[in-house]
Amino acid sequence: MTRTLTMASDRSSLVRPPISGPQLVLAFDCAHPTTRPARFSLQGIHSVEFGRGARRRRTRSNGVLRIEVSDGFLSSRHLRFRSDGSGWRVEDAGSKNGSALDGVALTDSAELRDRAVVSAGQTLLLFLTDGTSFADEPDLDLVGVPPGRAHLATLYAHLAQAFLDLEGVAESSLPVLIHGETGTGKELLAQSVHEDSGRESLVAVNCGALPPTLVTSELFGAKKGAYSGATANRRGLIRAADGGTLFLDEIAEMPLDAQAVLLRVLQEGEVLPVGSDQPERVDVRIVAASHQDLLKAVREGRFREDLYARLAGYQFTVPPLRERPADIGLIVGTLVERENARLSFTQDAARAFFDYHWPRNVREVRHALASSAAVAKGTKIDRKHLPEALRSPRESESSAREDPEATEQKLRASLARHQGNVSAAARDLGTSRSQVRRLAARFGIDLDSFRG
Repeated sequence: MTRTLTMASDRSSLVRPPISGPQLVLAFDCAHPTTRPARFSLQGIHSVEFGRGARRRRTRSNGVLRIEVSDGFLSSRHLRFRSDGSGWRVEDAGSKNGSALDGVALTDSAELRDRAVVSAGQTLLLFLTDGTSFADEPDLDLVGVPPGRAHLATLYAHLAQAFLDLEGVAESSLPVLIHGETGTGKELLAQSVHEDSGRESLVAVNCGALPPTLVTSELFGAKKGAYSGATANRRGLIRAADGGTLFLDEIAEMPLDAQAVLLRVLQEGEVLPVGSDQPERVDVRIVAASHQDLLKAVREGRFREDLYARLAGYQFTVPPLRERPADIGLIVGTLVERENARLSFTQDAARAFFDYHWPRNVREVRHALASSAAVAKGTKIDRKHLPEALRSPRESESSAREDPEATEQKLRASLARHQGNVSAAARDLGTSRSQVRRLAARFGIDLDSFRG
């Protein structure tokens, strides 16, 4: 039906600039969460018809995109999406079981805003105003995620291209510096770089966990008697990684004196154990990672500028999950497949995963799934089984402390600031789109009145 994104050897076919534009994403199958998502570019399309079919398939003809999925709770013609020239709207096409937009039943045609979630049957669809694809690959059906490489799968063409570029860099000897928030999977990327390099062993070091008084000897080794307690020669982690890859996680936590010695390793290709006057040659590929702003650390004198320049042979930034809403279903499905393939979700519970802002990224998704499955004591997860943060994301803090008038004023100010964009207002207020809509209804606020 559609081309499958290659995540392995054939890089040349994908080395081309991505294009941006509106997209519709088959984001999640509540009954079968391990079903891979798909994305469809709406470039050149004026109408989308969505409904039930014998299998997943899509056809494009004369500006009309027809998408079918094998969801038994859908009608054969369930939803219509239409472009009016300035934006997109959605309406239920007279389906038996109805549809919802951001948790609110669709009773009439409704405007689609960025990251709007449309629920139909057991399927969640996600609308993006600015998704990315390749010009000759408008549709992408992720049906073949390589085992062990699920963290390199994405529905975003620009990120897929970045992963492929990193694969090419991995085959060189360049140091790699990975930036990203806590929980984004920097260590998994480091592992991929090592695997693609063809080097021998991978030695991973959490620089923030090394005892401050032993950092130098742990990394660079020590001669017997070099200090009190050194009762034997210590090889050190860098020499242990000789011929392989040394992954220095949380590199910003490394003390300045250890940074100076590491710089020598990078410059000279040799390490001087504590208490020795004879350097030893090492062949080590350095991959470093940090959730901190290293350039800021350089400006503040906490990190050596010359070491930063050496480490930053190639830099890669892992985007936070809140910037990858189309990948949420893919990540959840991959984790379910790995941990408990029998799990399913109610529509309400699944939508909560798309409403939440995931401040702790993929790591938080993994923990949320594990705890929800434990609470559910079965195979179906409902919203009541989810962690509190997902059931009512951050809305309890601000709303509980403020009187209704203050809450209404904040909501009106945010809606005005973002011209009625519910998703942007939700992010601004630190809550969910559904809560913004609930508060608007509570205070009699007409969302359309804020839109230009």
